[in-house]
Formats: sequence, C-alpha cells, structure tokens
Amino acid sequence: MPGETTTGGTCRTDDPEDASRVLKTPSLNKGLGFTTAERETMGLKGLLPPAMLTLEAQVELTIQEMRRKSTPLEKYVFLQSLQDVHSTLYYAVLSRHTYEVMPFVYTPVVGEACQKFSQIYRHTPQGLYLSLQDRGQLRSILDNWPVDDIRAIVFTDGERILGLGDQGIDGMGIPIGKLALYTACAGVHPSHCLPVTLDVGTNNQAKLDDPYYIGLKHRRLTGPEYDAFVGEFMEAAVDKYGESVMLQFEDFGNNNAFRLLHHWQEKVCCFNDDIQGTAAVALAGILASTALTGIQVENHRFLFMGAGEAGAGIAELIAYAIKVETGKTIEECRKQIFMVDSKGLVCLSRLEGLQHHKRNFAHDVDHVPDLLSAVKAIRPTALIGVSTLAKSFNETIIREMSAMNKRPVIFALSNPTSKAECTPEEAYKWSNGMAVFASGSPFEPVEFNGKTYIPGQGNNAYIFPGIGLAAVACGATRITDLDMYIAAKALAEAVPEDRLEASCIYPHLEDIREVSLKVAVAVAANKYATGQASVLPKPTDLESYVRSVMYEPGY
Repeated sequence: MPGETTTGGTCRTDDPEDASRVLKTPSLNKGLGFTTAERETMGLKGLLPPAMLTLEAQVELTIQEMRRKSTPLEKYVFLQSLQDVHSTLYYAVLSRHTYEVMPFVYTPVVGEACQKFSQIYRHTPQGLYLSLQDRGQLRSILDNWPVDDIRAIVFTDGERILGLGDQGIDGMGIPIGKLALYTACAGVHPSHCLPVTLDVGTNNQAKLDDPYYIGLKHRRLTGPEYDAFVGEFMEAAVDKYGESVMLQFEDFGNNNAFRLLHHWQEKVCCFNDDIQGTAAVALAGILASTALTGIQVENHRFLFMGAGEAGAGIAELIAYAIKVETGKTIEECRKQIFMVDSKGLVCLSRLEGLQHHKRNFAHDVDHVPDLLSAVKAIRPTALIGVSTLAKSFNETIIREMSAMNKRPVIFALSNPTSKAECTPEEAYKWSNGMAVFASGSPFEPVEFNGKTYIPGQGNNAYIFPGIGLAAVACGATRITDLDMYIAAKALAEAVPEDRLEASCIYPHLEDIREVSLKVAVAVAANKYATGQASVLPKPTDLESYVRSVMYEPGY
C-alpha cells in the first residue's frame, strides 16, 4: 500500500501470499535488489530472475528507460507507474537526478497530466479524494488511509491548476507531484505525506461533458457551503493527525485563496505556496540581487506588472521584509511598491473598484494608463512581471529601466515560458548586459558580449520543500510571514559566488537538498525561538538533527 513506513524490510515467510505481498507493496519491494539470503528467508526464490542489482544500478537502468520515452507525458506516466510498484527506486531516481526528472514529476508536464488525469488514472491509490458526497464523514474517511503518521498534506480543490484554470478532480496530479518534490528536494519521508483533492464540482464544461471524467459532474459549490466543506476537512485533519500536521493550500482560485489563508493561518499549521511560496522565492531573488546592485531591499522602488494572487503575495512579503529591516509600519513600507493591472496604474482614485488584495497598494499618485507611463512616473529600481502577458517587457521598457538604473532588476516571473514578460536574452541585450534577471520558467544560459549569463529561475521548489522539512522536523504548530521571510533570507545566503559572477541570483537546482536543509534549519530555529515547535526539547545541534530526519532512499 502507498505510504508504508517500512522500506525494503525483511520478514520470514513460508506463505506464497506473503511473498507476493512483499513484491506488490511499493515500499517493501526491492525488485532485483533482494539479496540471496532475503530471497531465501522471504520465499522469493523463483519469483525473481537470479541476478541481483544494487539500487544504484537500478537507478541507472530506470533513468535510461525514462530517456527512451518519446514524449514528456510518457515520461510522467512511466515515473508514476514506478511509484506504484517500487517507491524506494522511484524516490532514488528523483533524489539522484532531481534536475533532470523534476520537469516530468511536476511543472511543466504535470499540467498536461492534469488535463488528461481521468484518462491516465491508475488504480493504485496515491492520495485521498474527498467529495461533497462525503460531507459529515470526512474525519472517518481519513481513517481509510493506511498510514496514521501523516505530517504533511498538500490539498487542492482543482480550481486554478497552474495556468490551465479549472481542472476539477483531475487537479490531483498537483498534490501528488508537489509531495514527491518534498521528498526529492528535502527528504520529507514519503510515508508522512498525503495528497488530497477536495472535489467540490467543476465549471469546466469539457470535464462535465466527458463521459470518462472521474469527478463529480456538477457546477462548483460556492459560498458558505463551500467554506463549511473546507472547514470540515481542516478540522478533521488536525483531529486525526494533530496540531502540528502541515496543511498546504495548492492551486485554489483567486476568490478563495487569500480568504482561506487569512482565515486559517492563525488557527492551524498551514500555508499557501501559490501566494507565500512564490513570494518567498521572489523576495530571495531581491535579497540576493543586493550583491550585484548594491541596493538593499528597503531602498528599492518596486513596480509590478500584474496584480493578481501571485503579485499581491510577493508585494506583501516584500513590504513585510522592509518592515523587519527598518522598523517602519507596514503601511509605510507598502508605499515603496506599485502595481499596474489591465486598467493601468493601481492608485487611490481607483480604490472603489479594486479587488481587496490590490487596495493596500493603491497610493495617492496620478493614474497612468500603461506600463511604460508607470515606469516613467514611478522610476522603479525593480520591475516584476506576474501578468502572463508575453513580451510586455519590450525593448522600450527595458531601455527605460536601464537609463534610470545602473543594474536594473528585471523579474519576468510568469509561467510557462510562452507567457514570460521577456526572455533573458532580450533583457541582457536591451540593458547591455546590466540587467539582474530572473524568470519563472527555466531558460538556457545566454552569451552576450563575450560573457556567459545564467538566468536565475525563481522556482518555488527552492522554498516549499524546506518549509515542509522544518515543519515536520520540529513539529511546527504555525507557519507565519516571519517564517517566509527567514526562508527567503536563507535561500539568498545560499547563492554561491560563481553563480553571482554569472549574474545568477539563485543556487543550482542540483544543490536543492542542501539548499532545502539550510532553509529548514533557519525556519526551525525560528519555530523554537517563537515557541511554535512541538518536538521538545530543542536539539543541541539543530542542523545535525534536521539532517538526521531527512529520508534517503536505500535498501
């Protein structure tokens, strides 16, 4: 069964059914990794070919087989199928080849997988599906999951899956992939992880018309009934797993994401990666850029292109960072941050018609209709794109930023690549190589004027696995804005000198486990300092303790 806590265990059995069970239990199965003695004592002789392969050899064979798959979706299905039968090998492949495999476990391929989830659904349970039909029974349904010691839950209602919109129950691919990265990138033990989808219906007509769609076929539930259903799940999870179970909101729609986070953040151990994780990784880039620009976060003027969930989350965390660094009120700190939406500059004269998350950044300035006018009026030192409007950072915009700033900070964070506000090549070319650039999607290095520039990718995987590891290691009872700031600072401090020399403000993803460890240790230290850790007493050597709880796939 998924989530078995015994990895590669041994047992004496003369019962063929027990021997078969070992091979069919993902966390017990070693494939050809069973030793001769194990095959003898476990009744496996004859059930396997005589050859024995080490885990490393199995990893190499598996990665070669994955590379032979012709399409990204085939690689995704291959890896998920491996997880169903041999979880130790699956996580070994992920941890040894994280940089190569990550795109086929999570973004960008998980988007296509979610669109086709009903078609590629496999019958081994990888998480819990809780639907409106289960109202009033959620607590008892949690007992159906075969593992009781759950410490990290990623859950979605499928309303805003990446940039693909409402995918209903097919959004389950996101929690599954996200938790796989908790394990691969930070060593959170897979048996402690639980993916959950809350099926409240879907407004995606194609799903409703699909005879093979595996979710509820009715329009989305909204209003007080929706809130009550989410609330029932949250309370059931805490009752079942304890107050230190970490609950991560994932891909909720804009109308619910902020509201649910604000309602639950002070009540349970939770965070929203789309809002807070994205914000922390962006803030880390700003903090790291100081080594290149000489400008501290509190001395920047920020202009956002885009004022949705991601933009507001980043802006609020930047304001919080300025508050921490200066001691100013949060209202004063927000005055350094401006936004442009589809109607132009967000300002006080537009206050009445603004969505709630934009209102904090509606300042007493003259309205201007577009980004170029806003750049000229605000004179920002940092331009942050979260608009999904491809090419909105055009040559005129970037040249204007470069005329105002020796090292303009240009973050084109929209995903996927086709939605990026500009490419790194454009940013470097139009700024004559002076832009400090980061993107939301991966780009290849750029050669310009005899220098190699490495575009930094603001990947949330730098942040959320470390947050999860910290929460699990210290038994965190809350996750706060201060934790996100501390995580961002730890990430910024993890950028090596050779990356900065190439104008890159993020570490290499190949170093993700060590980066996650640094993030986790910093956050866990804050949990102990603020009395929000339940694993007591505090370990004398916190880094050694956190490292000791990191799962390492092996036989």
